[in-house]
Amino acid sequence: MIFRFVALTVILAALIGAPSAYAQSAEGTWLTQAGDARVKISKCGGGICGHIVWLREPMDTATGQPATDSKNPNPALARRPMIGLPLFSGMEPAGPNKWSGQIYNADDGSTYASNINLTGADALRVEGCVGALCGGETWTRAGR
Repeated sequence: MIFRFVALTVILAALIGAPSAYAQSAEGTWLTQAGDARVKISKCGGGICGHIVWLREPMDTATGQPATDSKNPNPALARRPMIGLPLFSGMEPAGPNKWSGQIYNADDGSTYASNINLTGADALRVEGCVGALCGGETWTRAGR
């Protein structure tokens, strides 16, 4: 009987002290792999949203004005400032620490099917896909 109590106590202590994969959160500010932008991710309905909060080059060198979404094919959207630009849409849970939806790529003005996977407390894998072809990068948590 004492052995069972000790064994149960050890198991409970291990479970309480162990980090849970489900306890991790994508919420926070993330630095892109190239280090040229920071994206703030927050809860949005049942999923997550992300928008640009910092750019290494916040000014358009050609105009001397704040950078805009100039590659967007929609002329009205092409005037949007890059700071504050939403990147994710319909990003809903797709499993533990995973979300699926769409991601906007301001580099080419296109939206892609996307999967996001929290691979560690400070690592976020962000992928965009066209059909079966996917590419991505790993973002790191900015300032914990």
